Amino acid sequence: MGDLLNNLQSSVRFIDLIDIGIVGFIVYRVLLLIKGTRAMQMLTGLGILGIAFFVSSTLELFTTHWVLSYFFDYLILIVIVLFQDDLRRALAHVGKNPFFAAASAEEEREMVDEIARGATRLARERIGALIVIERETGLKNFIDTGSKVESRVKSELLYAIFTPTSPIHDGAVIVREGRLAAAGCFLPLSKDPNIDKRYGTRHRAALGLTEDTDAIVVLVSEEAGEAHLVKNGKITTNLNEQELRQSLSALLDLSRTQMNLPRRMRGWIHAAQARTRRED
Repeated sequence: MGDLLNNLQSSVRFIDLIDIGIVGFIVYRVLLLIKGTRAMQMLTGLGILGIAFFVSSTLELFTTHWVLSYFFDYLILIVIVLFQDDLRRALAHVGKNPFFAAASAEEEREMVDEIARGATRLARERIGALIVIERETGLKNFIDTGSKVESRVKSELLYAIFTPTSPIHDGAVIVREGRLAAAGCFLPLSKDPNIDKRYGTRHRAALGLTEDTDAIVVLVSEEAGEAHLVKNGKITTNLNEQELRQSLSALLDLSRTQMNLPRRMRGWIHAAQARTRRED
C-alpha cells in the first residue's frame, strides 16, 4: 500500500490535480445546465446506447455491434444536432457569468420584495395566483409548457398576468435565476390521496410540484383571499406581506453578509460553516 502511494505521489503532478479539477467543474456545470430539461433524457438515452455497444461487443452480438458502431462514428454530429439549443444556452450562460450563472442575493432580495408585494395585492383583491421559484432542481420542462416572458420580477407585472382578463392568467409563473422566465405554465397535480378535500386544482398543483422538486411556491387563494407558502408538499397558510417576505428570505438564504454571492456559493459556505461547527 505504501509503495502504491509513493508511486502515485511520484507520477501525479500538482498541475494534474488542477487539470482534473477544471474538467470536474466543467462537467458539474454542464449537468446543472441540463438538469430538469429534455437534454437530460436524451443524454440518458445516449448512455443506454453506449452500454449496449459495450455489451454487444462482450457478448459477440456482431450485428447489433455493427449497427451501433456506425451510430457512434457520427456521435459528434448527432450531439450537435440534438443539443444545439442547450449548447447555445450554455454558451450564453458562460458569456454572462463564466463561474456562477445565478442571481446574487441582492437581486434575489429585490425579487422577494416584489413577489411579497404582488402576492399581497392579489390576495387582497381575491385574484388566484401561482408563483414558482426555481432552486436546485431545474424546471425547464415546466417552463416550456408556458409563454416565455424573460423579464425582471415586478409586482405590477404579476398583477397584470393573473388578472382574470389576461390570456395567460391560467397556470403558474416560474421565476428562474431571479427573473420571471415564463407564465401560464402547467404544473403536475399532487397524487396524495389524503389531501384536504377543500383544496382545489391550484392547491394540488402547488403541492404536486413541491413534492417532486425543491421549488418554492407562493400560492394565492382567490376563495380565501390569502397568500400561502408551499414547500416540500407542505402549506403554510395566511401569510401577510412581511411574513411572506421573511419566509422567502430565510428559504433562499438571503444573508446580508453575503449580498453579492450567488445562491449556490452561499450554499457551499453554509455547508462548510455547518461542518466546522460539528467538528468543534
